[in-house]
Amino acid sequence: MGYVFGLLSALLFGANGSVAKLVMQGGVDPAALTFFRCLGAALLSGAFVLAMDRRSLRVSRRTLLGCALLGVIGVAAMQWLYAVAIDRLPVGIALLLEYLGVPLVAVVAWLFLSEPVRARLWGAIALVIGGLAVVAQVGAAQLDALGIVAALGAAAALAAYFLLGERGVADAPPMVVAFWSMLFAALFWAVPSRWWEVPPSVLTTSVETGAGPAAPVWLGLAWVIVLGSFAPYLLSYLAIKRLGATRSGILAAAEVVFAFAIAWLWLGESLTPAQAAGAGLVLAGILLAQTSRPRVATPIEADLALVPSADVGGRS
Repeated sequence: MGYVFGLLSALLFGANGSVAKLVMQGGVDPAALTFFRCLGAALLSGAFVLAMDRRSLRVSRRTLLGCALLGVIGVAAMQWLYAVAIDRLPVGIALLLEYLGVPLVAVVAWLFLSEPVRARLWGAIALVIGGLAVVAQVGAAQLDALGIVAALGAAAALAAYFLLGERGVADAPPMVVAFWSMLFAALFWAVPSRWWEVPPSVLTTSVETGAGPAAPVWLGLAWVIVLGSFAPYLLSYLAIKRLGATRSGILAAAEVVFAFAIAWLWLGESLTPAQAAGAGLVLAGILLAQTSRPRVATPIEADLALVPSADVGGRS
């Protein structure tokens, strides 16, 4: 189920980039969109927890602090930086740059968490950098500089998301982690986003999708909140709890493929053959980098290890 959760999360996140870009084209700026995403996801996850087990909302101060860091850095900062990036870059290229955060997880684990890494990490980084140089057409000056900076910032936030999320779901149920992290992210953006300045008339504005009839902004915003935030973040936390940050990161890389495909269908964005080859190098590097970090036991596996004698079989 961990792999199913991870792939579904990647599919929804991959589609979300194209939908979010359409919403911004309709008149919602990146900061306001980030606030709406976080608030909507917090309300949905909070309602679910209250209905199922409200006592689980009581967490330790340590867990609450971890959720605050996860919400501000791994959710609020990452969503805003990614929104800025896709507003200025093609969705697929912005996501490729953001996913530099995946091999960064292994680097941070090696430098700051004293985890051993395999030598293949450095070859993987070389593949990623070389592939990105081809995709970004270095020297051709065709990409927006601020968009590239925002995407690289999102990469750092993505690494924090996987590392903090790995520890968060070890201390609390994934839905509870989703609620608290999204709540802190929404609080962080409540004032800077200036969401109240978004004219209500914007919500009824129609935007062209490039594949089918035009859609109103409110429908795209609802998609971004429910299927672009609440559902994929919950699925991602469920995958991290079952697989750990390393293997979850491998599955998350599928988001890049989904994003390219959906951006091509909905927005008409495409790559040259050379850029497509570069994207392949980047994905190969990301996958190789993820295998360079030794596998650690997930919370579920740690619990199973306490069973004294039974044949527990595979993970649930």
